[in-house]
Amino acid sequence: MGSTVVHLTAGDPSPATLALVAGVALAKAVTAMAPGLDAQLKWPNDLLVDGAKCAGILMERVRDSVVIGIGVNLVAAPALPDRPTASLAAKGAAIDRDRFADALAIAMTDALWIWRQEGVGRIIAAWLPQAHPVGTPLHVSERGVDGFFDGLAPDGALRLRREGGETMLVHAGDVELRRSVEGI
Repeated sequence: MGSTVVHLTAGDPSPATLALVAGVALAKAVTAMAPGLDAQLKWPNDLLVDGAKCAGILMERVRDSVVIGIGVNLVAAPALPDRPTASLAAKGAAIDRDRFADALAIAMTDALWIWRQEGVGRIIAAWLPQAHPVGTPLHVSERGVDGFFDGLAPDGALRLRREGGETMLVHAGDVELRRSVEGI
């Protein structure tokens, strides 16, 4: 879909939380342009429609700037070997690219304002209702760890509730949603 550059200023929240900002903006734009779709955010940087990846967010920091790239499958979705994918068009939402880009730009401007003026807590509060529910079984690939989604920490880290009830914080990694988790 496109990229935007955020120039960091003194007093900004942690740049790592910009993935949540972009997720909030992306979910708002998809919901506005394709109401009725089952769209959910998956920590830290995906948007799923009916459980299939429909959009992704990539970030790269260069000194005091962060480039945020957002890719959205508007018309077609690539086949990926490790996960199902979907396009908005295949889900019944034919959306004009330019209109979607405009909606996303406005939503991103709004989310960035909230991030800077009201802080990460407000972004987390906007992100959580758009995400998979608390209790969703998850697998953290790099660590080979299973658990259940237990919300987000105040710094935007994923809270993973383990079998014994302890909570583990995940600051980075590939997280997979599981239909059922064996052994937990």
